[in-house]
Amino acid sequence: MQTSKLIRDVEQDLRDTFDQLEDTAYTNQTRILRAFQHHRVRESHFQSSSGYGYGDVGRDTLEDIYADVFSTPSALVRSQIVSGTHAISACLFALLRPADQLISLAGPPYDTLKRVIGYEKHLPHSLVDRGINYQEIPLTSELKADLAALPDYITEQTRMVLIQRSRGYSLRPAVDLDTIKQMVDMVRARNPHTIIMVDNCYGEFVNTSEPTDYGVDLMAGSLIKNPGGGLAVSGGYIVGRTDLVDQIADYLTAPGLGKELGASLGQNRLLYQGLFLAPHIVLQALKGAVLAAAVFERVGLTVSPRWHEKRSDIVQAIILNNPQQIKRFCQIVQESSPIDSDVRLEFADMPGYADQIIMAAGTFVQGSSIELSCDAPLRTPYTAFMQGGLTYEHTRYVIGRLLEELIIQKGER
Repeated sequence: MQTSKLIRDVEQDLRDTFDQLEDTAYTNQTRILRAFQHHRVRESHFQSSSGYGYGDVGRDTLEDIYADVFSTPSALVRSQIVSGTHAISACLFALLRPADQLISLAGPPYDTLKRVIGYEKHLPHSLVDRGINYQEIPLTSELKADLAALPDYITEQTRMVLIQRSRGYSLRPAVDLDTIKQMVDMVRARNPHTIIMVDNCYGEFVNTSEPTDYGVDLMAGSLIKNPGGGLAVSGGYIVGRTDLVDQIADYLTAPGLGKELGASLGQNRLLYQGLFLAPHIVLQALKGAVLAAAVFERVGLTVSPRWHEKRSDIVQAIILNNPQQIKRFCQIVQESSPIDSDVRLEFADMPGYADQIIMAAGTFVQGSSIELSCDAPLRTPYTAFMQGGLTYEHTRYVIGRLLEELIIQKGER
Protein backbone atom coordinates (compact mmCIF):
# COMPACT_ATOMS: atom_id res chain seq x y z
CA MET A 1 0.00 0.00 0.00
CA GLN A 2 1.31 3.48 -0.83
CA THR A 3 2.22 5.52 2.20
CA SER A 4 0.05 8.46 1.17
CA LYS A 5 -3.03 6.25 0.84
CA LEU A 6 -2.35 4.56 4.17
CA ILE A 7 -2.08 7.94 5.90
CA ARG A 8 -5.29 9.18 4.24
CA ASP A 9 -7.14 6.03 5.28
CA VAL A 10 -5.91 6.41 8.87
CA GLU A 11 -6.95 10.08 8.93
CA GLN A 12 -10.48 9.09 7.96
CA ASP A 13 -10.58 6.70 10.91
CA LEU A 14 -9.32 9.46 13.21
CA ARG A 15 -11.92 12.09 12.30
CA ASP A 16 -13.96 11.73 15.51
CA THR A 17 -10.78 11.81 17.63
CA PHE A 18 -9.59 14.95 15.83
CA ASP A 19 -12.99 16.57 16.44
CA GLN A 20 -12.67 15.90 20.18
CA LEU A 21 -9.17 17.40 20.24
CA GLU A 22 -10.43 20.48 18.42
CA ASP A 23 -13.22 20.91 20.97
CA THR A 24 -10.62 20.83 23.76
CA ALA A 25 -8.50 23.43 21.98
CA TYR A 26 -11.53 25.70 21.56
CA THR A 27 -12.36 25.52 25.26
CA ASN A 28 -8.77 26.34 26.23
CA GLN A 29 -8.52 29.12 23.66
CA THR A 30 -11.65 30.71 25.04
CA ARG A 31 -10.30 30.59 28.60
CA ILE A 32 -7.04 32.28 27.61
CA LEU A 33 -8.79 34.91 25.48
CA ARG A 34 -11.05 35.86 28.40
CA ALA A 35 -8.03 36.16 30.70
CA PHE A 36 -6.36 38.55 28.24
CA GLN A 37 -9.54 40.61 28.01
CA HIS A 38 -10.06 40.63 31.77
CA HIS A 39 -6.58 42.05 32.33
CA ARG A 40 -6.98 44.57 29.48
CA VAL A 41 -3.79 43.68 27.68
CA ARG A 42 -2.43 46.53 25.55
CA GLU A 43 0.62 47.04 23.37
CA SER A 44 2.24 48.85 26.27
CA HIS A 45 2.44 45.51 28.09
CA PHE A 46 4.93 44.31 25.47
CA GLN A 47 7.50 46.97 26.34
CA SER A 48 10.85 45.77 27.64
CA SER A 49 12.45 46.45 30.99
CA SER A 50 16.14 46.32 31.83
CA GLY A 51 18.42 46.17 34.83
CA TYR A 52 16.53 45.23 37.97
CA GLY A 53 13.20 45.15 36.18
CA TYR A 54 11.36 47.21 38.80
CA GLY A 55 7.83 48.16 37.78
CA ASP A 56 7.62 45.87 34.74
CA VAL A 57 3.86 46.07 34.22
CA GLY A 58 3.94 43.69 31.26
CA ARG A 59 5.73 41.02 33.26
CA ASP A 60 3.42 41.42 36.24
CA THR A 61 0.25 41.34 34.12
CA LEU A 62 1.43 38.22 32.30
CA GLU A 63 1.89 36.52 35.67
CA ASP A 64 -1.65 37.54 36.63
CA ILE A 65 -2.92 35.99 33.40
CA TYR A 66 -1.04 32.74 34.08
CA ALA A 67 -2.56 32.65 37.57
CA ASP A 68 -6.05 33.05 36.08
CA VAL A 69 -5.55 30.49 33.32
CA PHE A 70 -4.25 27.89 35.78
CA SER A 71 -6.78 28.76 38.53
CA THR A 72 -4.19 29.74 41.15
CA PRO A 73 -3.69 32.80 43.36
CA SER A 74 -0.16 33.54 42.16
CA ALA A 75 2.32 32.90 39.34
CA LEU A 76 5.98 33.40 38.51
CA VAL A 77 6.72 33.54 34.76
CA ARG A 78 10.33 34.39 33.94
CA SER A 79 12.75 34.01 31.05
CA GLN A 80 15.45 33.68 33.75
CA ILE A 81 14.10 30.19 34.52
CA VAL A 82 16.18 28.21 32.04
CA SER A 83 14.20 24.95 31.80
CA GLY A 84 11.39 22.89 33.27
CA THR A 85 13.93 21.10 35.46
CA HIS A 86 15.14 24.48 36.74
CA ALA A 87 11.57 25.52 37.59
CA ILE A 88 10.93 22.29 39.50
CA SER A 89 14.33 22.40 41.17
CA ALA A 90 13.70 25.96 42.37
CA CYS A 91 10.46 24.84 43.99
CA LEU A 92 12.14 21.92 45.76
CA PHE A 93 15.16 23.83 47.05
CA ALA A 94 13.09 26.82 48.12
CA LEU A 95 10.54 24.85 50.14
CA LEU A 96 12.32 21.79 51.54
CA ARG A 97 14.49 21.82 54.65
CA PRO A 98 16.78 19.20 56.26
CA ALA A 99 14.80 16.22 57.61
CA ASP A 100 11.78 17.04 55.41
CA GLN A 101 10.36 14.18 53.41
CA LEU A 102 9.75 14.34 49.64
CA ILE A 103 7.77 11.53 47.99
CA SER A 104 7.36 10.90 44.28
CA LEU A 105 3.87 9.46 43.84
CA ALA A 106 4.31 7.96 40.36
CA GLY A 107 7.55 6.04 40.36
CA PRO A 108 10.98 7.39 39.43
CA PRO A 109 11.25 11.02 38.32
CA TYR A 110 12.53 12.23 34.95
CA ASP A 111 16.22 11.70 34.27
CA THR A 112 17.40 15.28 34.83
CA LEU A 113 15.46 15.55 38.09
CA LYS A 114 17.17 12.45 39.46
CA ARG A 115 20.40 14.42 39.78
CA VAL A 116 18.60 17.28 41.50
CA ILE A 117 17.28 14.82 44.07
CA GLY A 118 20.51 12.82 44.42
CA TYR A 119 18.79 9.71 43.15
CA GLU A 120 20.55 6.36 43.76
CA LYS A 121 23.99 7.90 44.29
CA HIS A 122 25.47 10.73 46.33
CA LEU A 123 25.79 13.99 44.42
CA PRO A 124 27.03 17.24 45.96
CA HIS A 125 24.44 20.03 46.23
CA SER A 126 21.53 17.61 45.66
CA LEU A 127 18.47 17.45 47.92
CA VAL A 128 19.68 14.24 49.56
CA ASP A 129 23.06 15.88 50.17
CA ARG A 130 21.21 18.65 52.01
CA GLY A 131 19.43 16.22 54.30
CA ILE A 132 16.11 15.77 52.49
CA ASN A 133 14.56 12.31 52.88
CA TYR A 134 13.46 11.14 49.43
CA GLN A 135 11.14 8.19 48.75
CA GLU A 136 9.06 7.06 45.81
CA ILE A 137 6.05 4.83 45.39
CA PRO A 138 6.86 2.07 42.87
CA LEU A 139 4.58 1.64 39.90
CA THR A 140 2.21 -1.30 39.63
CA SER A 141 2.91 -4.22 37.32
CA GLU A 142 0.80 -2.35 34.72
CA LEU A 143 3.21 0.63 35.03
CA LYS A 144 0.57 2.81 36.66
CA ALA A 145 0.61 4.84 39.86
CA ASP A 146 -0.09 2.58 42.84
CA LEU A 147 -2.98 4.37 44.53
CA ALA A 148 -3.60 1.49 46.93
CA ALA A 149 -0.10 1.89 48.38
CA LEU A 150 -0.16 5.69 48.59
CA PRO A 151 -1.70 6.11 52.08
CA ASP A 152 1.02 3.95 53.66
CA TYR A 153 3.73 6.37 52.50
CA ILE A 154 2.24 9.67 53.71
CA THR A 155 3.20 10.57 57.30
CA GLU A 156 3.42 13.64 59.51
CA GLN A 157 6.96 14.17 58.18
CA THR A 158 5.86 14.30 54.54
CA ARG A 159 6.52 17.91 53.61
CA MET A 160 5.91 17.55 49.87
CA VAL A 161 4.71 15.05 47.30
CA LEU A 162 5.66 15.30 43.64
CA ILE A 163 3.53 14.12 40.73
CA GLN A 164 5.28 13.97 37.37
CA ARG A 165 2.42 14.18 34.92
CA SER A 166 4.26 13.21 31.73
CA ARG A 167 5.80 9.79 31.09
CA GLY A 168 9.36 11.09 30.66
CA TYR A 169 11.71 8.46 29.19
CA SER A 170 9.54 5.58 30.33
CA LEU A 171 6.63 3.50 29.13
CA ARG A 172 4.39 4.34 32.05
CA PRO A 173 1.33 6.27 30.87
CA ALA A 174 1.10 9.96 31.60
CA VAL A 175 -0.80 10.50 34.86
CA ASP A 176 -4.34 11.52 33.95
CA LEU A 177 -6.31 14.20 35.78
CA ASP A 178 -8.72 11.74 37.42
CA THR A 179 -5.74 9.97 39.00
CA ILE A 180 -4.25 13.30 40.10
CA LYS A 181 -7.54 14.20 41.78
CA GLN A 182 -7.53 10.86 43.63
CA MET A 183 -3.93 11.46 44.71
CA VAL A 184 -4.82 14.92 46.02
CA ASP A 185 -7.77 13.59 48.03
CA MET A 186 -5.73 10.74 49.51
CA VAL A 187 -2.78 12.94 50.49
CA ARG A 188 -5.10 15.52 52.06
CA ALA A 189 -6.80 12.80 54.11
CA ARG A 190 -3.47 11.57 55.46
CA ASN A 191 -1.71 14.92 55.98
CA PRO A 192 -3.53 18.15 55.08
CA HIS A 193 -0.31 20.16 55.50
CA THR A 194 1.63 18.29 52.82
CA ILE A 195 2.46 20.40 49.76
CA ILE A 196 1.20 18.74 46.58
CA MET A 197 3.27 19.67 43.55
CA VAL A 198 2.88 18.70 39.89
CA ASP A 199 5.54 18.69 37.21
CA ASN A 200 3.26 19.76 34.36
CA CYS A 201 5.80 19.63 31.52
CA TYR A 202 4.17 18.46 28.25
CA GLY A 203 0.72 18.46 29.89
CA GLU A 204 -0.56 22.04 29.54
CA PHE A 205 -3.76 22.43 27.49
CA VAL A 206 -3.98 18.75 26.59
CA ASN A 207 -7.27 18.63 28.54
CA THR A 208 -9.88 21.27 29.32
CA SER A 209 -8.72 21.51 32.93
CA GLU A 210 -5.35 21.48 34.69
CA PRO A 211 -4.06 19.75 37.86
CA THR A 212 -4.45 23.02 39.75
CA ASP A 213 -8.21 22.79 39.17
CA TYR A 214 -8.17 19.74 41.48
CA GLY A 215 -6.51 21.19 44.56
CA VAL A 216 -2.81 20.96 43.67
CA ASP A 217 -0.78 23.51 45.67
CA LEU A 218 2.03 24.12 43.21
CA MET A 219 2.78 23.44 39.56
CA ALA A 220 5.71 24.17 37.27
CA GLY A 221 6.72 23.81 33.64
CA SER A 222 8.78 25.09 30.74
CA LEU A 223 7.92 27.89 28.31
CA ILE A 224 9.68 26.12 25.42
CA LYS A 225 7.11 23.37 25.78
CA ASN A 226 3.33 23.74 25.56
CA PRO A 227 2.56 27.15 27.13
CA GLY A 228 5.16 29.04 25.07
CA GLY A 229 3.25 28.27 21.90
CA GLY A 230 6.44 27.83 19.91
CA LEU A 231 7.31 31.52 20.26
CA ALA A 232 8.94 31.72 23.70
CA VAL A 233 12.72 31.54 23.31
CA SER A 234 13.38 30.64 26.95
CA GLY A 235 11.78 30.56 30.35
CA GLY A 236 9.64 28.68 32.80
CA TYR A 237 6.56 29.18 34.95
CA ILE A 238 5.52 28.36 38.50
CA VAL A 239 1.90 28.72 39.64
CA GLY A 240 0.24 28.01 42.96
CA ARG A 241 -0.40 29.26 46.47
CA THR A 242 0.81 32.79 47.08
CA ASP A 243 2.92 31.91 50.12
CA LEU A 244 4.71 29.16 48.22
CA VAL A 245 5.30 31.19 45.07
CA ASP A 246 6.66 34.07 47.18
CA GLN A 247 9.15 31.74 48.90
CA ILE A 248 10.30 30.43 45.53
CA ALA A 249 10.67 33.96 44.17
CA ASP A 250 12.84 34.85 47.18
CA TYR A 251 14.99 31.82 46.40
CA LEU A 252 15.37 32.79 42.74
CA THR A 253 16.33 36.40 43.49
CA ALA A 254 16.90 37.29 47.14
CA PRO A 255 14.83 37.35 50.34
CA GLY A 256 12.78 40.51 50.47
CA LEU A 257 13.16 41.17 46.74
CA GLY A 258 11.32 38.18 45.30
CA LYS A 259 9.03 38.86 42.35
CA GLU A 260 9.90 42.57 42.19
CA LEU A 261 13.14 41.81 40.34
CA GLY A 262 13.65 40.23 36.92
CA ALA A 263 13.81 42.30 33.75
CA SER A 264 11.75 41.05 30.81
CA LEU A 265 14.57 41.91 28.36
CA GLY A 266 12.28 42.26 25.35
CA GLN A 267 10.54 38.90 25.78
CA ASN A 268 7.08 40.08 26.84
CA ARG A 269 5.50 40.14 23.39
CA LEU A 270 6.67 36.60 22.62
CA LEU A 271 5.45 35.27 25.97
CA TYR A 272 2.02 36.87 25.59
CA GLN A 273 1.55 35.78 22.01
CA GLY A 274 2.96 32.32 22.70
CA LEU A 275 0.45 31.75 25.50
CA PHE A 276 -2.38 32.97 23.26
CA LEU A 277 -1.35 30.51 20.53
CA ALA A 278 -0.66 27.63 22.91
CA PRO A 279 -4.04 25.81 22.69
CA HIS A 280 -3.82 25.74 18.88
CA ILE A 281 -0.18 24.62 18.87
CA VAL A 282 -0.91 21.88 21.40
CA LEU A 283 -3.77 20.78 19.15
CA GLN A 284 -1.33 20.45 16.24
CA ALA A 285 1.03 18.39 18.39
CA LEU A 286 -1.75 16.12 19.65
CA LYS A 287 -3.17 15.47 16.19
CA GLY A 288 0.32 14.56 15.00
CA ALA A 289 0.86 12.24 17.97
CA VAL A 290 -2.46 10.47 17.39
CA LEU A 291 -1.66 10.03 13.69
CA ALA A 292 1.77 8.62 14.54
CA ALA A 293 0.25 6.15 17.00
CA ALA A 294 -2.36 4.94 14.52
CA VAL A 295 0.00 4.67 11.55
CA PHE A 296 2.83 2.91 13.34
CA GLU A 297 0.48 0.55 15.11
CA ARG A 298 -1.07 -0.35 11.78
CA VAL A 299 2.30 -1.42 10.41
CA GLY A 300 2.98 -3.62 13.43
CA LEU A 301 4.88 -1.46 15.93
CA THR A 302 4.06 -1.19 19.63
CA VAL A 303 3.14 2.36 20.61
CA SER A 304 2.15 4.12 23.81
CA PRO A 305 -0.38 5.58 24.14
CA ARG A 306 -2.42 3.87 21.45
CA TRP A 307 -4.30 6.16 19.09
CA HIS A 308 -7.68 5.73 20.81
CA GLU A 309 -6.45 6.11 24.41
CA LYS A 310 -6.99 9.27 26.41
CA ARG A 311 -3.94 11.50 26.65
CA SER A 312 -2.50 13.59 29.45
CA ASP A 313 0.61 14.80 27.63
CA ILE A 314 1.84 15.34 24.07
CA VAL A 315 4.49 12.58 24.09
CA GLN A 316 4.21 9.57 21.77
CA ALA A 317 6.40 6.52 22.43
CA ILE A 318 7.28 4.11 19.62
CA ILE A 319 9.09 0.90 20.58
CA LEU A 320 11.78 -0.28 18.14
CA ASN A 321 14.15 -3.23 18.10
CA ASN A 322 17.69 -1.95 18.53
CA PRO A 323 19.88 1.16 18.76
CA GLN A 324 20.42 1.21 14.99
CA GLN A 325 16.68 1.50 14.35
CA ILE A 326 16.41 4.23 16.97
CA LYS A 327 19.25 6.14 15.35
CA ARG A 328 17.73 5.87 11.87
CA PHE A 329 14.27 6.83 13.16
CA CYS A 330 15.63 9.98 14.82
CA GLN A 331 17.82 10.77 11.81
CA ILE A 332 14.80 10.87 9.52
CA VAL A 333 13.07 13.29 11.90
CA GLN A 334 16.20 15.47 11.86
CA GLU A 335 16.47 15.34 8.06
CA SER A 336 12.82 16.39 7.84
CA SER A 337 13.29 19.44 10.08
CA PRO A 338 13.38 23.09 8.95
CA ILE A 339 16.61 23.76 10.88
CA ASP A 340 19.84 21.72 10.84
CA SER A 341 18.37 19.17 8.44
CA ASP A 342 21.88 18.16 7.33
CA VAL A 343 23.13 17.34 10.85
CA ARG A 344 24.11 13.72 11.50
CA LEU A 345 22.97 12.34 14.83
CA GLU A 346 24.81 10.13 17.31
CA PHE A 347 24.12 8.85 20.81
CA ALA A 348 26.13 11.04 23.20
CA ASP A 349 26.52 12.07 26.82
CA MET A 350 24.31 14.99 27.82
CA PRO A 351 24.21 17.06 31.04
CA GLY A 352 21.74 15.64 33.53
CA TYR A 353 21.32 12.20 31.91
CA ALA A 354 22.80 8.91 33.11
CA ASP A 355 22.44 7.19 29.70
CA GLN A 356 23.65 8.44 26.38
CA ILE A 357 20.91 10.28 24.47
CA ILE A 358 20.14 10.83 20.82
CA MET A 359 18.05 13.90 20.03
CA ALA A 360 16.46 14.97 16.77
CA ALA A 361 15.65 18.62 17.24
CA GLY A 362 15.82 20.73 14.11
CA THR A 363 13.98 23.49 15.93
CA PHE A 364 13.83 27.27 15.69
CA VAL A 365 14.43 27.46 19.45
CA GLN A 366 17.20 25.21 20.77
CA GLY A 367 15.70 22.24 22.59
CA SER A 368 12.12 23.39 22.08
CA SER A 369 10.03 20.26 22.46
CA ILE A 370 6.75 21.89 21.49
CA GLU A 371 8.36 21.90 18.06
CA LEU A 372 8.54 18.49 16.41
CA SER A 373 11.37 16.55 17.99
CA CYS A 374 12.29 12.97 18.74
CA ASP A 375 14.75 11.60 21.27
CA ALA A 376 15.72 8.39 22.98
CA PRO A 377 18.02 7.13 25.74
CA LEU A 378 20.41 4.30 24.92
CA ARG A 379 18.67 1.68 27.04
CA THR A 380 16.09 -1.06 26.72
CA PRO A 381 13.37 -1.22 25.72
CA TYR A 382 14.64 0.78 22.75
CA THR A 383 12.02 3.49 22.44
CA ALA A 384 11.75 6.67 20.41
CA PHE A 385 9.85 9.48 22.09
CA MET A 386 8.20 11.90 19.67
CA GLN A 387 6.67 15.14 20.84
CA GLY A 388 5.56 18.50 19.58
CA GLY A 389 4.85 19.82 16.12
CA LEU A 390 4.05 23.44 15.32
CA THR A 391 1.92 22.30 12.39
CA TYR A 392 0.09 19.05 11.83
CA GLU A 393 1.20 19.14 8.22
CA HIS A 394 4.88 18.97 9.21
CA THR A 395 4.29 15.98 11.48
CA ARG A 396 2.24 14.28 8.77
CA TYR A 397 5.11 14.72 6.32
CA VAL A 398 7.63 13.26 8.77
CA ILE A 399 5.37 10.28 9.51
CA GLY A 400 5.18 9.62 5.78
CA ARG A 401 8.96 9.54 5.50
CA LEU A 402 9.27 7.27 8.53
CA LEU A 403 6.62 4.97 7.13
CA GLU A 404 8.44 4.70 3.81
CA GLU A 405 11.59 3.71 5.69
CA LEU A 406 9.73 1.03 7.64
CA ILE A 407 8.25 -0.41 4.45
CA ILE A 408 11.64 -0.45 2.77
CA GLN A 409 13.08 -2.31 5.76
CA LYS A 410 10.42 -4.97 5.30
CA GLY A 411 11.17 -5.22 1.60
CA GLU A 412 7.70 -4.03 0.61
CA ARG A 413 8.17 -1.61 -2.28
